[in-house]
Amino acid sequence: MSAPLKKGKIMNTIEAIEQRRAVKHYDPNHIMTDEEQEKLLSLALLSPTAFNIQNWRFVIPKDKKLREDIRSVSWDQAQVTDASLFIILCADLNSWKKEPKRYWRTAPKEVQEFMIPAIDQYYRGKDQVQRDEAMRSCGIVAQTLMLAAKAMGYDSCPMDGFDFDAVGKLINLPDDHVIAMFVAIGKGTKDAWEKPGQLPLDEVVITDRF
Repeated sequence: MSAPLKKGKIMNTIEAIEQRRAVKHYDPNHIMTDEEQEKLLSLALLSPTAFNIQNWRFVIPKDKKLREDIRSVSWDQAQVTDASLFIILCADLNSWKKEPKRYWRTAPKEVQEFMIPAIDQYYRGKDQVQRDEAMRSCGIVAQTLMLAAKAMGYDSCPMDGFDFDAVGKLINLPDDHVIAMFVAIGKGTKDAWEKPGQLPLDEVVITDRF
């Protein structure tokens, strides 16, 4: 459970990584300020994406009934309705071809001339690549959100226990978009379980080849 940060105090990155946990219980009465939400989402926008296509999309349900409907198709997980900020993390599969010049508008001309055609060559006709990149991008931005939230004194939880198709219908998900996961953020009211067991480095780190 997060302790409130003193005004102006921000946790450093290593502390945020070490202390971040998937918290399941939130204070439903806590309200994040507009400034906090804007800061958090602005930090998320700094996450990297391949070719800078920024293919993530953040759907933030604020309507109480909609949150309840989403909870009903999400294994009745309380985070859906109780978190101060609830994000349905989606990706636009076709962002690569939607005015790609805008992703490199401030780059030098020679960079634009190289990168913009490269985007088309990398993605066109490659449905699996488009989806893989969407999921990679969403995974990266989810971690950015959770670490930034922790640094700001909030807890978080990544979630995939829900009916993807049902949620898509509830939010009118466009045909060329996919849902990657939920991210719930708020003031935790109950500590996460003790870490259940981390694998040792020598089991997960492979030098050169398997």
